[in-house]
Amino acid sequence: MVRSLVLLAAPLLLASCDGGEPQDAPAPAAAIGERLTIRSTPIAATKPLAAEIATRDQAEALARIPGTLVELTVREGDLVRQGQRIGRIIDTRIGYETRALGAQAAAASAQAEAARAELTRIEYLYNRGVYAKARLDQARATARSAEAQVRAARDQQSASAALAGQGTILAPATGRVLRADIPRGSVVAPGMSIATITSGPPLLRLDIPQSLARALKLGTRVTVEDASELGGKTGTVVQLYPAVSGGRVRADVALAGLTTDLVGRRVGVRVALGSRSGIAVPQRFVTTRFGTDYVLLLGKDGRTSLVPVQTAPIPGSDSVEILSGVAPGDVVAAGKSGR
Repeated sequence: MVRSLVLLAAPLLLASCDGGEPQDAPAPAAAIGERLTIRSTPIAATKPLAAEIATRDQAEALARIPGTLVELTVREGDLVRQGQRIGRIIDTRIGYETRALGAQAAAASAQAEAARAELTRIEYLYNRGVYAKARLDQARATARSAEAQVRAARDQQSASAALAGQGTILAPATGRVLRADIPRGSVVAPGMSIATITSGPPLLRLDIPQSLARALKLGTRVTVEDASELGGKTGTVVQLYPAVSGGRVRADVALAGLTTDLVGRRVGVRVALGSRSGIAVPQRFVTTRFGTDYVLLLGKDGRTSLVPVQTAPIPGSDSVEILSGVAPGDVVAAGKSGR
């Protein structure tokens, strides 16, 4: 028994008498890659919106007289020139009035001819002392009145004929026909729209919330974010309309490469609305693991740790904005990305 205790105690005594030094703690891990001190920087404030391809103006080809639409030579998508004849309206009543006024003009002309003949006869007799001066003056007044009636009747006839000519529908501008949906044979009234035609250069039309109107100014940059040939193109605001409709303010954006082929098409855009203070770091400083973003935070003692952060993309930049997880003054290091 005593021998067993001595054998067990011997290793303990040898260990307590060992003169070796204790082992050191593991050294902290060194930071990987370059370092970056977090600072607040101005970040462009942008807003995603929808825009519509439009033209600066839209011209309406209107009916000027009542009647029946007997001819419409254009349809949606056709290109027209200003002043081109695109339709015709006929009102048969105007034709009857024109003929009636023509008959009145002929009657007035006959009366004027008779008055001139009477004046010639009275002048002959007046020169021979048969009629007094008063009778001559009366004949001259009658002849002048008859001539005036002829002119009035002819003017009325011309006005009626011109009114019939207003049944011709002309294109009010050079552009593309957007709407021409009234069928032939329809009865139309003055002021009714027969066709709608684009007018002016193509542009993007924005309807922005009124809360953002003060931040929008002439020259504001607008970038198209659309999976089409327009994607990535940038334009500028060229017109702000000084009115609010339905809680929205309208603005026009000039953009190169627009056509009038698809007027009314909607595209996604991003509007620059000034700047704000935020934290932006290059994408290489952010590591993504299992759907969560991390940064490699360097402590004051030199140790590193992965810190989860919430990020948001910055359009048109290779940096991301950090919304939470780090603060100005922190130091981060570029690590290896993983997923």
